[in-house]
Amino acid sequence: MKRAPLLTLLLALGTPAADARVRLGDLLPAHPWSAPDREVIVVYSHDCGDLGDLWGAVLAAGLPVRAVNAEDVPAPAPRGVNVWRGPEATSFARALRVGAYPTVLLVQGGRVLNAWEGTFKGDLGLAGTS
Repeated sequence: MKRAPLLTLLLALGTPAADARVRLGDLLPAHPWSAPDREVIVVYSHDCGDLGDLWGAVLAAGLPVRAVNAEDVPAPAPRGVNVWRGPEATSFARALRVGAYPTVLLVQGGRVLNAWEGTFKGDLGLAGTS
């Protein structure tokens, strides 16, 4: 399976975005799924624009992917990715203190290992590492 190089680097280095508000090491708030050992959670809203490249990078990482569609307006996710929507999904995002949509979380054992927030422009904010 081909991995997205920047996402792989982000996952390996564990370097959070400078302006991420999600607290590393925190347990996830209540959610409807059973957590595998390691997973990626994408928290997004309807006004994120085209997330095709972001979804491609996340899915290429080879980890289980969870989608949280917050803010009460349905927005699509890739085929095969179950999407959690509704007031509970929005409460989940707010309990995490998500500062910007989309937010990508690397989670292990129910704890946030890494967080990336913001507009996706073809990389995950790691300038000079492509």
